Amino acid sequence: MRIRTDDEVYRVDAVWLGPPKATFPWRARYVAWGVGVLVLLVVLTIERQMGIGFDFFSTAWAVVITVALTTFICSRISHERPFASVLAMWVRELTAPRQTSSPRGGAVSADRIRVHSQRPRPRRSGRSGRRPGGRGPSRGSARKKNKEVRRVRAPRR
Repeated sequence: MRIRTDDEVYRVDAVWLGPPKATFPWRARYVAWGVGVLVLLVVLTIERQMGIGFDFFSTAWAVVITVALTTFICSRISHERPFASVLAMWVRELTAPRQTSSPRGGAVSADRIRVHSQRPRPRRSGRSGRRPGGRGPSRGSARKKNKEVRRVRAPRR
């Protein structure tokens, strides 16, 4: 036994195909026409703000950009997620409080490093093999001379 859902009702889009006997060669939902008009106005306004004149090619590019943006926006819109909720989600995402990550300090510079004209020289003592403090040979030198390589046992199986 098959249970039929009501999804077919939502698959039918509110589509205007054009005047009778002279339909458009494409299908566009009513919401796509509204979104397209709004996007075209925004794109034309941005073009004017950028100093692009109003001629055939700038308007043609505005229409191409409008079709691309309208297709992208309408791909996110469905009967379960209407345009108003997508727009509200977008506005809330842009205006949500964010954690500020302001850098501290600024660029790294070498202003506070002291540079001397002569490099520091180690103190020399009268006896060789002794540290500058005169307390005998350093521990590190004695260890390095007596260092042995020990055999590592393999783990038993």
